[in-house]
Amino acid sequence: MDDRDIDDIDVVEVTVDGRPIRAKAGQSLGAALVTNGITAWRATRVGGRPRGLFCGIGVCFDCLITVDDERGQRACCVQVADGMRVETGLEP
Repeated sequence: MDDRDIDDIDVVEVTVDGRPIRAKAGQSLGAALVTNGITAWRATRVGGRPRGLFCGIGVCFDCLITVDDERGQRACCVQVADGMRVETGLEP
């Protein structure tokens, strides 16, 4: 991400699979991931197809992710917070 894309005043830092990303305060985790070029963060049980943000409103459950050791969080419904630790279901 280009640093000019975000005002430094409204920035939070989130760690995704051990890698820091920057996000806009108030943004959903799903939006922050996509903004940082992360479009898939889990795989289907059958076939291993990539999944990420789909509906963006919490209905489809395609965006499930682990946030601060709490599994099964919908990335589209979780607001980013400074220091948040996120683990995807994909190998780095």
